[in-house]
Amino acid sequence: MRLEETTRTLRALGDETRLRMLALLEREELSVSELQEALNMGQSRISTQLTQLREAGLVQDRRSGRRNFYQLTTGRSVDFLDSVLDPHRESEEFQRDQEGLKAVLARRREDSRSYFDRVAAAFGEQVLPGRTWEGLSRAILRLAPRGNYADLGIGDGLLTLMLAQVADQVTAVDLSKEMLNQLKLRAGKRDLNNINYVEGDIEDLPLPDAQFDVVVLSQALHHAQQPRQALAEARRIIKPGGRLLVIELLAHNESWVKEQLQHIHQGFTENELTELIQATGFENLLLERAARDPQPPNFMTLVASAQATA
Repeated sequence: MRLEETTRTLRALGDETRLRMLALLEREELSVSELQEALNMGQSRISTQLTQLREAGLVQDRRSGRRNFYQLTTGRSVDFLDSVLDPHRESEEFQRDQEGLKAVLARRREDSRSYFDRVAAAFGEQVLPGRTWEGLSRAILRLAPRGNYADLGIGDGLLTLMLAQVADQVTAVDLSKEMLNQLKLRAGKRDLNNINYVEGDIEDLPLPDAQFDVVVLSQALHHAQQPRQALAEARRIIKPGGRLLVIELLAHNESWVKEQLQHIHQGFTENELTELIQATGFENLLLERAARDPQPPNFMTLVASAQATA
């Protein structure tokens, strides 16, 4: 390898993000959107780093339809890449990225399987009247068991209102009295009279033990000073064998949410959320990356369900 090539290669390797990308690309050829999902980063950042890696001769791309796929370049320029990456393969960052890669590859396999069902594939690509996420959510909720629900940290109240249409009773808990008042107005317009309105902190619930069949924390944990305490309180109020549903943000780097949206935590990694839920007495945990926001900064949503131990 010439001195100029060596210098260019070492400069390209002197960045954490680029090393993380190389660790993924040595395992699998990936598109920009797939790297974006696996690394939980914005498209512009991914594209900028790929350009530098390509200029250094470390990666190459190929066109497939409307997408470019990237892979490691074979040859002398990457002969020593293993020696650079090996000391960090067990790091938290690399392990988190590998979990993201698993999700990407699972999604790719599912897409590939669907391709062979030509009718369904063509149908799914069309814009269909009446097909909205809210409509689908309402339909699926019809299958939810009736019972006593608690919605902790109600936000805009949309989920609370949907739950009220299938539950025997819903207890809506929020720190903001005005949020609860707005929910009450919206519930009145829908003639929903099975909602209890409770002003309180999700980390110190003014509710009795073992009262609820299902407890929901939708985009609420990132507002909690102590997420573990909020989950412990959720566990306390659930009946033995009851269910927990958590909807949260995957860990991200958008620090502006703390000032503008009063977020205390910038989301959670899969491992962090798993440990929090299991440590507070829940079992049969199912956790997955559910959907990515199509608008920048493309937040990823995690969905977790678990059962209270008897």
